[in-house]
Amino acid sequence: MGKIIFYEDRNFQGRSYECISECPDLSPFFRRCNSIRVESGNWILYEHPNYRGHQYFLHRGEYPDFQQWMGYNDSIKSCRQDGYWMFYEEPNYRGRQYYLRPGEYKRYTEWGATTPRIGSFRRLHHFY
Repeated sequence: MGKIIFYEDRNFQGRSYECISECPDLSPFFRRCNSIRVESGNWILYEHPNYRGHQYFLHRGEYPDFQQWMGYNDSIKSCRQDGYWMFYEEPNYRGRQYYLRPGEYKRYTEWGATTPRIGSFRRLHHFY
């Protein structure tokens, strides 16, 4: 799948947790997440357990501050890597992100959106 390391403090400091597969609840491993190192793969991070809340798409690289992955806060509680499309609320791949896995979505609420507004979208290519 890939490898991602979460750090409680900025600039890769503090307690860390290494993950190599999807995890529906990261709460037992760290209280907050202020920096991330993605060593391989593409990852979708979620603000709440069980793949709920704001979503963030990260690919290989270093993110020394949660604002660099467009985080609203330091809360990351679940993660995964499979799927195909990323929807954005605003044009030019900006705003809230919605990661869509294979399947049918009859309503915008089924992919976690609060409004039907989609300003841009793109197909994701998975790299390992």
